[in-house]
Formats: sequence, structure tokens, C-alpha cells
Amino acid sequence: MRVINAFRGTQLTARILRSTSWVIVGFGGSQAIRLGSNLILTRILFPEAFGLMALVTMVNVGLMMFSDVGLGPSVARSQRGDEPEFLDTAWTVQVIRGIGLWAVTLVLASPMAALYDEPDLALYLPVAGLSLIATGLLPMRVLTARRHLLIGRMTVLDLTGQLIGLGAMVALALATRSVFALVVGGVITNVVTLILMSAFLSGHRNRFRMEPAALHELIHFGKWIFLSTACTFVSTQGDKAVLGKMLTLEALGIYNIGYFLAYFPMQIGLSLANFLLIPIFRERPPGESAANREKLRKMRFLLSAGMCGLLAVMALAGPPIVAFLYDDRYLDAGAIMVVLACGFVPQAIGISYSRAALAAGDSRGNFVVSGTRAVLQMTLLIAGLQTFGLIGGLASIGVTMLVVHPILIRLARRHAAWDPLHDAVFFAAGGSLAAVAIWLHWAEIAELATIPMR
Repeated sequence: MRVINAFRGTQLTARILRSTSWVIVGFGGSQAIRLGSNLILTRILFPEAFGLMALVTMVNVGLMMFSDVGLGPSVARSQRGDEPEFLDTAWTVQVIRGIGLWAVTLVLASPMAALYDEPDLALYLPVAGLSLIATGLLPMRVLTARRHLLIGRMTVLDLTGQLIGLGAMVALALATRSVFALVVGGVITNVVTLILMSAFLSGHRNRFRMEPAALHELIHFGKWIFLSTACTFVSTQGDKAVLGKMLTLEALGIYNIGYFLAYFPMQIGLSLANFLLIPIFRERPPGESAANREKLRKMRFLLSAGMCGLLAVMALAGPPIVAFLYDDRYLDAGAIMVVLACGFVPQAIGISYSRAALAAGDSRGNFVVSGTRAVLQMTLLIAGLQTFGLIGGLASIGVTMLVVHPILIRLARRHAAWDPLHDAVFFAAGGSLAAVAIWLHWAEIAELATIPMR
């Protein structure tokens, strides 16, 4: 009964518990759908298809991140985050951005096709870019629901859209046996999600409006978010951009599957962080009281334990998982899982610190961390690939996260958010995990050296 009562009411704790539950349901459902589609489509299509789709996704995600002005964090933290004028201005900016990004895909299509020597990209990029328009039209009710930690209905609608999109993707794949099924299926998913969110989420109905004061606040806060997310793109998608030139499409497709599985724990951690941490830090700043810091410590320990536990599963059982789920064409993805899962541990440990800065309005400090990570990761990735091949490139991700963590600590200390006990416990556990996983699967990891480079 006490557990049930804890979920009731409008207090912050109750909203955190309900929202956490829905985030886990939403993430679990989303990943189940993605994994299911992955397993089905890898049996219908061919590894090269997933390599080509990785390039399409890299361009779309890159455009989104290189133009992100932080509308989500702005609505989450702003005192005006519930005012119609502010929300309408944010929505207008978002719509203009979505249409503009689609126009950019038209411009980039031919040059990207020439750069990667893949003529099909000239067609696939503009079609996939239609998703950017659909995303731009999403109502601000999505962001206000996140602001108030009221995300149950939104989660159900999002999962419904993904299921419909999966059905369309599988049907198209069976009919065409082409990458085009993945491209069009992604567009259908985004359009259906837009329709569902617009029809069934309650709240203010947006209209085109540009209020100068709201626009100024969005730009003032968002200018550093814009730079931070541009750098985050380099950190999260730069590997595909580089590997797309250095690996065959088949090898890139296998890498993409290994990355997808290894990144699973990070995705749930990032989902929780993006949905929950900024509102929590906004309402309970760690610098305000020792009681707040103690509550945040418990939350941080739970989040890190969950993420590191899942990363341990991916690192220790990577090759058997891939062997069970996929056919022999994808076996190298298991060793890729091992190395990447170990490399993601430092990022998992520091995931809450940057959200404390954003909740305090310190988007500039967040940019410094993101920018440093982006520069280091691309430098070490290229150096690792050239010196040690694919193994060196994979290892560079973990090395980057370790080097950047002291800079993240400096940011966290500025906002009274650093927890040295937490870091000591989880770095010790993470180091032990990496040593055991690499020792256990060294034979499979060594096989990665035989993957040909272009």
C-alpha cells in the first residue's frame, strides 16, 4: 500500500516515480520494437542495406543536431515554459527549422552520394528528410508534458506510432527487398507519430507566432545548446561518418548492429536523464541544501548501477547474444559490442552532471564539455583507426570518455553536483568489468583485425 500511495498525487516524488516508470516502459517498448524490426529485417535484407541506412541516418541526425537550439531544455527550465506566447514562438522556430533542414537534404544529396560513392544516397536522403518536416511539426504539448513529468499518454502514442511504422517497414521490405523500405518506413513512423501526438495530447494548440521576448530567451539560452549538440553529433555520429569512408558497406552494417546493441544501456540512461533530470535539478538544486544533495546521490547511484549493470551484460555476453539473435553474417558485431560497452562506462558514470548545469541555465559550460569530447574523439578515432585498425577506433571511444571526465567534474563542482564517492565506486567497478570482458572475449576481439579497410 505504501508503494502504491507513493505513486499518487502531484508532489515531485510521485511525479518522478510515475514518469520513471513510463520512461522505462517507453524505452523498453521502443527498444523491443527496434530489436524486433532489426531481427526481422536482417533476415529479409542484406548487411550492406544497414550500412547504407547508417549513412542516411547519420546525415539526418547530423542536420537535427547541428541546428538544435535547445527548445526542449528551454521549455523544461524556463519560468515561461507554460505560457502560450512562449510555446507558440518555440513551435514556430521548430517548424521553420524542420522545413529548412529538409531543404538542406536536397542540397546535400548529390555531394554525399559522390563522397561515399553510393549513387542511391542522392534519392534516399531527400526522402528520409521528410521526417525532419514531420518532427518539426510536433506540438509543444510534447515538451510541456515532459516539463511536468506527465508522460504516460505521450509514451503510449509514441509506441503506437513505432508499431505502425514497423509494420509498414516490414511490408515494404518484403515487397521491395530494398533499402528504400527502411527509408520510407522511417518517414511513415514519424508522420504517424505526428498525427497521434497532435490528435490525442491535451494542452495548448500551437499557432504561428513570433514574440520578440520569447525569441530572445530561446536564442540566448539556445546558442550554447546549438554548439553543444553540434559537438554531440560529432561524438555520437562522427564514427559513422569516418567509418563510412574507411569500411565496406557490409562491415559498416555489422558495426552499426554492434553499436545499436552496446548502446542500449546508454539510451535508457539518456532517456531518463533527458526526461527527468532537468526538472528534478530545477526543483531540487544540489547547491541549495544537504538534503537535496543526499536525495540526488541516491538517485544517481540507482541510475549508474542500472546503466553499468546493463553495460556489464552487453560486455560479458556480447558474442553469445549476437550468435543467438543473428545469423553468421553478423557474428563480428558481438566483439564490437564488447569493446564499445566497456568504452561507454565512463559516459554512464557522468551522465547526470551535465543535466545539473543545464537546469541551472549553464548551457555554455555544457558546450565546453561537449566540444572537448568531440575534438578528442574524432582525433583519437582517426589515429586509432590508422594505427591499430578497427580495434583502435573502437577503443578510442572509451579513452575519450576517460580523458573528458575531469572536465565534466569541474562543471559538476560549479553547480555542487559532483559526487566523488559515486565516481570512485563506479570507476572501480567499471575498470574491473572492462578487464574481465576483454580477457574473456579476446579471441573474438582479435578477429576484428581481419575486417578489411577501404
